[in-house]
Amino acid sequence: MSQLPEVSPAIIPVVDEGLGNSSYVVDLGDGSVLVVDPPRDLRAVRSVVEAARLRVRFVADTHLHADFLSGALQLAHDDGAQVLAAATGRRSFAHRGLRDSDQVDLGGLRLTTMATPGHTDEHVAFVLLDGEHPLGVFTGGSLIVGSAARTDLLGPERAEELASAQYGSLRRVAMLPEPTLVWPTHGAGSFCSAPPAAERISTIGRELATNPLLRAPDEATFVRTLLGSLGSYPPYFARLGEVNRRGPRVLPAQSGALAPITAAHVARRRADGALVVDVRPVPDYAAMHIPAALSIPLRGQFATWLGWLAPPDTPLIIVRNDDQDPAEVIWQALKVGYEWVAGELAGGMPAWSAAGHSTAAIELVTAQDLGGRRVLDIRQRPDFTDGHLPNATNVELGYLAATANQLPHEPTVVMCGHGERAAGGASLLEAAGRSDVAVLIGGPEDWARVTGGALASDS
Repeated sequence: MSQLPEVSPAIIPVVDEGLGNSSYVVDLGDGSVLVVDPPRDLRAVRSVVEAARLRVRFVADTHLHADFLSGALQLAHDDGAQVLAAATGRRSFAHRGLRDSDQVDLGGLRLTTMATPGHTDEHVAFVLLDGEHPLGVFTGGSLIVGSAARTDLLGPERAEELASAQYGSLRRVAMLPEPTLVWPTHGAGSFCSAPPAAERISTIGRELATNPLLRAPDEATFVRTLLGSLGSYPPYFARLGEVNRRGPRVLPAQSGALAPITAAHVARRRADGALVVDVRPVPDYAAMHIPAALSIPLRGQFATWLGWLAPPDTPLIIVRNDDQDPAEVIWQALKVGYEWVAGELAGGMPAWSAAGHSTAAIELVTAQDLGGRRVLDIRQRPDFTDGHLPNATNVELGYLAATANQLPHEPTVVMCGHGERAAGGASLLEAAGRSDVAVLIGGPEDWARVTGGALASDS
């Protein structure tokens, strides 16, 4: 694979590995920057800007994001940045509404707006120009590395129509000169990608040569290929676009702390409907946890699974270990629109147990310990079909709560790729009244290596 060309000015990608997205900080050469598609959690963006002793002068959103809340309004509030976005997005807060071919003078550099509907109706790309020379294009969720972003976020009934629009948008972007850099927002790990690609930055020439969607011979083939690659996505995607249109709540500077809540108060809050979310590592959760707590280990993907599994308007109470960062819990919740984090169990599980409250445990098993127990694989359907344990049943984690009561009441081992999602699945089954549940340590490849068994494939 050829090296990407160097570009001046400095373009610094800021990658959220958990959500699979990139935002971009563009040094405008006058002590200021443009930030493209920033998340609500601005800590990484601010670290880049402050380290260079720059200020945010412009912030651009390519579309009404469904997978995270935008940080554009926060940057406007805190830094006085001008928000650049599509006029057709009808945002309810102050911004410069741009239409196709509109240009923005950045002070030496220019942005040209390119209407690129498909991922969403109002989607635009921004071409960064030095004079008449295009340096790169911020493609958001239109052209991404090796693919294009999904077109079913506005409902399955519009997926084909928007896929046709995406066909035209990709071909329009691809008319830029081949050395033009492609800076997408969505990438590996993003549920907006269809399917996700491993690399995050490319060029027009590379995509013309390698992107199967750009190489599709006609629109019908493009639409069929794109729609055939779509998997499931979290339900919060249906909410966040409208929140971004209205503008997320501006956050105070002190955001990032968890209020301590005593064990007695936690018990009362649970009785009133609060949900306990246990963010500890799987072994700690398995050894002892609050009955019916939702297990979502704190890692990069925490925000996605919180948004997939926790009701959006239910107060959340966090259980964590002392060495886990409370600010990370708060910010991951906030960036997907969870405002109702009531606090954390003061003293953690030792305090809960010492207060005499009941606890639960879940067995962790290895591949050799499966015996004759039913295996429930809660990975995404494409992952399951690529290779799974023989006779395993597949119910995606995102659908497990709704279908738990339909599963056979027999000893069950829950598994995923490594074990973190499996613990979440086991916690959902426990909350549904199941007590005959265990979690497999590792995934299908580990099982095959340990047992010498062959994985089954549905493809």
